[in-house]
Amino acid sequence: MTTEVVVRTGLAYGSGGKLMDVYRPAGASGPSPTVLLWHGRGPDERDVLAPVARATAELGVIALVPDWRPDAADGGRTHLLDSALFARQHADDFGGDPERIVLAGWSLGGKAAVGVAANPAAFDDWRPRAVVGIAGAYGTVAPSTGTAPLDDLRRSRSQAPPAPVWLVHGTADPVVDVERSRELRTALEKENWPVSLDEVATDHAGVIMTEFVPEQDRCLPSTANHAVAAGKRTALALAAAAGIRPAR
Repeated sequence: MTTEVVVRTGLAYGSGGKLMDVYRPAGASGPSPTVLLWHGRGPDERDVLAPVARATAELGVIALVPDWRPDAADGGRTHLLDSALFARQHADDFGGDPERIVLAGWSLGGKAAVGVAANPAAFDDWRPRAVVGIAGAYGTVAPSTGTAPLDDLRRSRSQAPPAPVWLVHGTADPVVDVERSRELRTALEKENWPVSLDEVATDHAGVIMTEFVPEQDRCLPSTANHAVAAGKRTALALAAAAGIRPAR
């Protein structure tokens, strides 16, 4: 049975009044785990993550999906910080558990999320319960921290206990090669971090249940079998990181 999902759109957060959508499972009996899910390089593209956010909420997880602007003067860092602070302060307003917040992101957002785990000191000293990187590359500077996640791991910059890291990547991704997630998995394993990599048979857009439409220069929801299957796998990874393991 599919859980009914309640969606609240256009909620303002932060001093700049950026917008956020909230996807939550209806009828939850107690506080639910919460995922803060960052979109990729396109500015203010929270709608792109709607299909996978809904699929995640259907599994019993509250998904908070904010707009942010990687083209801002600071690379979007203020928006990312504001969204994380909002999630920590207001998760319980939506029936979430502020002590069980997973940080996740797709593409550039995935790099930003992993960056927080690798260098929490550069992100308000916040350490989420777990991190999910979806189709990200981790060897260059993350907008969340101003440092490269792989460099931070190799320098052992973080003194806090390792956070569990879940990775999902399409094996047919022409934008960010799956080797980037394999590289991160190897680095995490070397540092004894708990890590899981799910390789799925899809492309960069399909991993979040979308397809890139050149005419609109945007990823839109897809009903292609590979995208639907991959998006469900991503939702399962997000739920598992949040402590929910539904049957596949």
